[in-house]
Amino acid sequence: MEKTLTYSQAIELAGKSHIRPPLKNVRGVPLKEPIAKNFESVWDFCPDPTDILIATYPKAGTTWTQEIVDLLLHNGDTEACKRSSIVVRSPFLEISNPSPIPSGLDLLCKMSPPRIIKTHLPIQLVPEGFWENKCKVIYVARNAKDSLVSYYHFDRMNVTQCEPGSWENYIQKFMKGELSWGSWYDHVNGYWRERENRNILYLFYEDMKENLQREVERIKQHLDLSVTDDVIAHIAEKTSFEVMKENPMVNYTFRPFLDQSISPFMRKGEVGDWVNHFSASQLEIFDEHYEQQMKMSNIPFRTNL
Repeated sequence: MEKTLTYSQAIELAGKSHIRPPLKNVRGVPLKEPIAKNFESVWDFCPDPTDILIATYPKAGTTWTQEIVDLLLHNGDTEACKRSSIVVRSPFLEISNPSPIPSGLDLLCKMSPPRIIKTHLPIQLVPEGFWENKCKVIYVARNAKDSLVSYYHFDRMNVTQCEPGSWENYIQKFMKGELSWGSWYDHVNGYWRERENRNILYLFYEDMKENLQREVERIKQHLDLSVTDDVIAHIAEKTSFEVMKENPMVNYTFRPFLDQSISPFMRKGEVGDWVNHFSASQLEIFDEHYEQQMKMSNIPFRTNL
């Protein structure tokens, strides 16, 4: 079990190595220094063929999908999914935490397959065992503008993330791929190109917001599960943004390094909130850059519903 800490205690405990750490290049991808230092151990991780990998660029519906998958595996039993927090039930593969909080690998080593595993790693940094063992992989993509806004607010409130700086500068860092886990453009395109070759179910955050029951059904089919339509409807209800936001097992109120007085972990969960953040000049620059970066891509992103 994780030791319960106050926010101030957590800050003191974390030490300089985990508070606003610098980025370190790992095979061309900027990762937080604690993750980079431990990356070879992550790369050597060998999953079981029954393990399920949920991959996303940060703030694209990761926790949402983790909870959906856990509920599917437990036939919609919400009490079973209260057995522990989402970070224990579905470990974060590459994360390295300050003691006494276990790392993702620490948690995974104590679990028996099948395991639900979370990662933000771009596809080229995902341990080869996931592909060799033909693990089921679910990727969730979110449009660039909403991803940028959500990631900015997350970095503001998460002391173990790099210093976000101003909104203006953050836009520039996002466009240049200078944030933790690298370029959004490379990330979404990398998984998209390999989706048919590597058993990847490629989902869109916007589709989940539009019709969650439909997307839960797609996840069920990808995982080859026998779940009734009534259970699918129940899972969609229990994983709505409003319900998730109040669920202490998934809303990260248990994580002391997140200052939710700055911004809630589950902030808005909307499609199109970007319109409240970009100025006209920022939008013009971003759109031009986006067109250049995505001109060879056919990913059907939507920025509003």
